[in-house]
Amino acid sequence: MSRQDPRFAFIIHPIDPRADVRRRYPWLAKVLPEGWIHYLSGLWPPLKLSDIEGIESQATGERIRGWLLACPLTPQRMRTSALDFVYRKIIQTVRLAERLGADIVGLGAWTAAIGDAGETVARAARIPVTTGDAYTVAVVVEQLRQAARLLGVTPWEAATVAVVGATGAIGRAAADLLADQVARVLLIGRRPRGLQQVAQALTARPRRATVEVTTDLQRLIEAPFILSATTAGRAVIQPEYLQPGSVVLDVALPRDVSLRVQRHRQDVLVLDGGIVRVPGPVNFHFNFGLPRGLAYACMAETMILTLERRFECYTIGRNIPVDKVNEIARMGARHGFEVAPLMTLGRRVRAAQWERVRHAAQQARSSKEAL
Repeated sequence: MSRQDPRFAFIIHPIDPRADVRRRYPWLAKVLPEGWIHYLSGLWPPLKLSDIEGIESQATGERIRGWLLACPLTPQRMRTSALDFVYRKIIQTVRLAERLGADIVGLGAWTAAIGDAGETVARAARIPVTTGDAYTVAVVVEQLRQAARLLGVTPWEAATVAVVGATGAIGRAAADLLADQVARVLLIGRRPRGLQQVAQALTARPRRATVEVTTDLQRLIEAPFILSATTAGRAVIQPEYLQPGSVVLDVALPRDVSLRVQRHRQDVLVLDGGIVRVPGPVNFHFNFGLPRGLAYACMAETMILTLERRFECYTIGRNIPVDKVNEIARMGARHGFEVAPLMTLGRRVRAAQWERVRHAAQQARSSKEAL
């Protein structure tokens, strides 16, 4: 490995089994039942999907390159397999990154969230590993702030924000940031004890926000802004849970928000979470579902660390210090990474959509004030 010519690798895996397999093996996606795709994902070896080129720092002018790698396991296969088996598959993919000559490797989607969030993988790796969660947190909180500003209904400092998946790495760190910015943070998760531990950690010092916990998703009706970052692997947020004029930022893959929300609730807005614009004429040579020049923040963290030559296990585990979130945000901004225009289902939110949701939020607020 040459520090004069730094390289990175980033690991992804199939999220939508049929659609994602079709990107690489269209004939297999056509003939195999979905159950067989889940099963065979455990037998398939890791592979290099593409070369990544054209990332260019605005601070130094340096260009870096990397590789996009695939760990073949689907979320369902990860959920239903022994954890040791899943770790072995991820570590096999890290070994491929090592053989290619990467100086650092990023874990994407469930490869970052499964088990102990990268700690076991990092101990087995010969090169540094990062989950990208620190930069994801910085980006999603900024996306929520932008959405509040564009709606212009509730001042951000007076807002209530619900965090779904608050005991996970992203949810916990995002709640930590939000507790110093808004008026109320509602922590939502499946485990009461874990939620209480997060709340106690957040309120160990004075905060702007009041912090509440609940396991009841129906209490989302109380929040005009929602950040959802679970590893449920299925839709957990339904149309009836949401108040008119609310904004949901969905960071999860597979998505936390039911497609029924987009179909039946034109008075709310579901935003794609954690998407950034990459500086330079970047070409991933692979379609992972985003418009050209854009990437997920977890990917971008690995790129930023490579440009900084910070070859270290930057973000692993479930406790992400806010100082680290702020640091990676500063480094990203220095090199020219920026939050992408807000999108829904991969398309930029139109002015008419903002206006429709803004009107619904104003009506809901007027109704509350009239009571």
